[in-house]
Amino acid sequence: MSEVKREGYKFCQDICIPCYETDASFYLKPASFMDMAQEIAYWAAQELGFGYDDLHVHHTAWVLSRMHFHFANPPKWRDNVTLYTWHKGPSGLFYLRDFYLKDGEGNRLVTCTSSWVVIDERTRRLVRPEEMNHLLSVDGDVDSAIAEEAPKVMMPRGSEPVPAGEHTVVYSDVDIIGHTNNARYMVWAMDCLPYEVVSGRRIRDAYVNFNKETTPGTVVQLYRLETEEDGRMVQFVEGHVDGKSVFCVKLVF
Repeated sequence: MSEVKREGYKFCQDICIPCYETDASFYLKPASFMDMAQEIAYWAAQELGFGYDDLHVHHTAWVLSRMHFHFANPPKWRDNVTLYTWHKGPSGLFYLRDFYLKDGEGNRLVTCTSSWVVIDERTRRLVRPEEMNHLLSVDGDVDSAIAEEAPKVMMPRGSEPVPAGEHTVVYSDVDIIGHTNNARYMVWAMDCLPYEVVSGRRIRDAYVNFNKETTPGTVVQLYRLETEEDGRMVQFVEGHVDGKSVFCVKLVF
């Protein structure tokens, strides 16, 4: 990856897709896109004065709450692409950030919108620091990679999801603020599905909700449901701890 550059209100980074971020068909994995998006989001926020270091001195931290990304034409191993991100300002308790991944001809390969919250690192409760509002406001109109905010995701009412195993949060799941990194939930979700589904079909849209943090040693019970919407296969994966949802993923193939 190259250094992060600024173009107006957007930040961008040139990337050559590495082999270890792709699947057996050479396509970029959904969780790998989430990792890339998280990293550039940290850099962009830092440049604007509300990054990890700025919040950490006040014992607060950014946490991703919702995400929706659309794979128009996912890149493959060795493709040269450019990842863009920009802050879109507050919306209720959320702070919005969008992304897109472009090829060398300017075609948008992946588009994404995300909703973030700020938590107190000591109490793990949501906070809305008023002193940040002047930094987080947006002057004038900004672009939207996806017009609608990332939606709430739930198992369909009346459905009967089937058990899909369990996962204990371990060292490789945990991020810099001590809880499960957002991309790991996508890894768990994809690993719940039959290999012939995830290897033989391309994901069109992925929706993720992070409902409650999990930490090392937490045992997450996983459930899966297959359904159909508008002629497309849809897979839901939800994780429970003590009977309560900690995350829910919706994948449209």
